[in-house]
Parts: sequence; C-alpha cells; structure tokens
Amino acid sequence: MIQKFLYLEWKAFIRSASFATNLALKILMGFVAAYFILIFLALGVLTFYILKKENFDPIVTVNKFLIYYILIDLVIRLLLQKIPVMNIRPMLVFPIKKSTIVHFSLGKTILSFFNLVHGFFLIPFCVVLIIEGYDALSVVLWFTAVYSLLYCNNFINIILSNKDNLFAIFLGIVAVLGGLQYYGLFNITDYTAPFFNAIFNTYWAFAIPILVLFAFYYVTFHYFKNNLYLDAGLSNKHDIATTEDLTWLNQFGTIGTFLKNDIKLIKRNKRSKTTVGLSVMFLFYGFLFFTNGIAMYNNPVMHIFAGIFVSGGFLITFGQFVPSWDSAYYQLMMTQNIPYKGYLSSKWWLMVIATVITTTIASFYLYFGVQVYLTIVVGALYNIGVNSHLVLLGGAYTKTPIDLSSGKGAFGDKKAFNIKTMLISIPQLSLPVLLYWLGSKYGNPTVGLALVASAGVIGFAFKEKAFSVIEKIYKSEKYATIAAYKQKG
Repeated sequence: MIQKFLYLEWKAFIRSASFATNLALKILMGFVAAYFILIFLALGVLTFYILKKENFDPIVTVNKFLIYYILIDLVIRLLLQKIPVMNIRPMLVFPIKKSTIVHFSLGKTILSFFNLVHGFFLIPFCVVLIIEGYDALSVVLWFTAVYSLLYCNNFINIILSNKDNLFAIFLGIVAVLGGLQYYGLFNITDYTAPFFNAIFNTYWAFAIPILVLFAFYYVTFHYFKNNLYLDAGLSNKHDIATTEDLTWLNQFGTIGTFLKNDIKLIKRNKRSKTTVGLSVMFLFYGFLFFTNGIAMYNNPVMHIFAGIFVSGGFLITFGQFVPSWDSAYYQLMMTQNIPYKGYLSSKWWLMVIATVITTTIASFYLYFGVQVYLTIVVGALYNIGVNSHLVLLGGAYTKTPIDLSSGKGAFGDKKAFNIKTMLISIPQLSLPVLLYWLGSKYGNPTVGLALVASAGVIGFAFKEKAFSVIEKIYKSEKYATIAAYKQKG
C-alpha cells in the first residue's frame, strides 16, 4: 500500500497544473539545499578546531549552547517547514487502514530537508571527535540522542501546525533567553548543559531523548488517526458569525468600502493575522543594527537599510500580496463596476496608515539617539513615497492565490517570485542605500538622509501619475491574474 501511495504522489506531481513551475522550483531549491549543505559540512569539520584553537573543550562548548540550536531549529520549522500531506479525503472511501494513511503521512516528514540537513553538521563533527581521540561509543550515543531531539521538533511542528502566532511566541522565548544570558540575569545553559554532558559521559542518558521521540510519534500518530474522518477531523471549521459595520469609513466613499473589507479580512483570517504578526516583529529588526552587537552592521549605510525594514514591516509583508489577498473573490470583483484606482488607493492608504503607526511605535529607538530615530523616520518617508508604489506595481505580476485559512507560507509562495517582481524589488532596498551612500560620501550623513527623504517626498508628489501607470498595468494583467487564481494545485 505504501508503494501505491508513492505512485499517487508522483502522479500528483507530474500532472499538476503548475508542473513546470514545481520542477523549476525543485531545481532552484536543490541549489539552495546544496549551499546550506556545504555550510553545515564546513561547520561540522571546523567547529572542533576553531574551539580548540580558542582553548575551549569542543564537546563541552557545543553542549552548552545546544539548547539554542534546538530552539532555533524549532522556530525555523514553525516558520518555513511545510507539512507533507496526502489528499486524504478520496482515500477515506477506500478500504485502506487509517493507520497506514497516517504512518505514510508522518513518514514523509521524516525525510524532510529540515531533518536531514542537521546530519551534515553532526556527522562530520562526530567523525572529527572520534579522530581526535574521543570515545567512539560515547560519540555515537550522543549523536543518536541529539538527532532524536531534533526529530522531536519535527513532530512538535506537526502537532502545532494549526496554532496561530506560535512562531512569534517561540522566537520571543529564544530572544528573551538570549537577552537574559547576554546581560547576566539568567543563564539557561547552566541547567541544560549538564543534561547534554550526561548524554555524552554516560552510556544510558541517551535513551531519554529516544523515549521522548517515540512518545511524540505516538501522540502525533493517535492524534491524527482519531481525527481522520470527514464529518469532524477534515471538516471546515465554522466560527460564530459576527458583524462589524465600521460605518465611520463610509465618509471616504469607495476607498472607505475597500478599507472596511481589508480590515475585516485582517481580523478574521489566519494567514492575514500571521502576516500582521510578522510585520510587528520587523519593529525589533533594528536591534541587530543599532545596538552595535554585530560589527558588520555598525555603519550608517546599514542603518538606513534597517530604517526601511523597521518602518515598513506591514508594507513589505502585506503589500507584496496585493491583489492576492482577494484571490478567493477576485473574479467576482472583476464582474462589478469597480474602479481599479479606488481599489488600489484603499490598499495604498492601508499601507500608509500602518507605516505611520509603526514609525510612531518605533519611537523607543530614541533610546539609541535622535540620529537613529531620524533614520527610521526617513525610511518611513521613502516607504510611503516610493516603496508603497513599488509593492503595488509588483502585485500586478504576483499571481499567487492565497488560502486565507492557512497560516503557513506567510513570507510568500512560489508564484510570487518571477523576473518582473524581482526587478521591481531591487529599488525598494538598493536605491535608498545608494542615495544615502552618495550623500554621505560627497557630503555628510545628514545630506544622505536628506536625499533619501527627498526621494520619498518626490514619489508622494507624483502619486497620481504613478497610480495611472500602475492602474494600466493591472488592467493589462487582469485576465492573466484571473486565470492564475483559477489554478488548483
């Protein structure tokens, strides 16, 4: 039966309406995977010698910070790892054991790249340990235990895949623990390092992670098996309907009507709420640049780069998928007498309002100096005057239907990336950095900020002209967009 499932998976792949896109994506992802594999291999081989050169015990040092490695792995999985699933509904009408379906679905996750990539770090590191004289049996048992914990993350991600905002929560936990340790207030490694050292120094402690792994598999298996039926486990979730009039927006006419729809969409759907949560996280992106914690980021040119992100989190995460947010009913909209300009203006105003609110909240960066906050304000001006138009322009070529009930893939989808959108995205970040660099080189940092701010003001002044061009492009791409939204699979 497993062989039949594999056959069906292959047929689903080659018969997909987006087979060419999937194949190209697989090839591209292969190169990306090879890149990360090389990085992990280099780390696996060099970590021992780098630590030894700095007079650290390699295995003790790795064990000390292993808790962060495992937690960051979980955070990355919650954000990026997709759960391989089968088309289960048709299977339930055939005499196939539910346990077989669930075992196959969970088995697919075991072969995920997010699981296998760790081997390219851990295996070379363990080989080096054995070559350098460490007890071979201790090394093998330690490797087995650590890999078991990483596989526990795999099943935690499956169990929590339908929970909202967990990525932000776990990332917050890692950030808080790291911050407390950095400032000497609380060191979690004092409690976790002895456990990992015990795994290496004893011949029995390795069994604890293995037992935990089997427990997670058992819980995950029975959770999905007990919910594997149409009238409950696979049925759509129905919430109690509520109404929101937002009548105060009526005074803005057509734009107000679209704004009401967008506000309701953001408040009621998982994908949009996840995106808003991610945009809030961009607020804290500046800490990487303005705290002088990373030497390569400690320069004014990189600061303007950070200013764009801090003030434009919502614009970047939400704006790149206009009009994909409305893909479920885009065809219906196009049958109505709706002016494109009013539709685009409502999205523009939503992004502008969010940028102003974000910039106001980011005033806590005044703690690092007036110049830092001024950089963020200038970034906001550029976002409003230039980037707001660019993301709307890029949206004309982003033909990605969005499943509003899904929180996965909040950073994008395969059809979101094409040559046109890539070219349009270049001036979003490179142009303000170039303007600031020119101003600083031939004047001073204030001149650089003035150039970036001037670009934003000029873009705002030519808003109507820009909208006329964008509107024509949306009209020319109208039928291609509708056809793309009709594609399933």
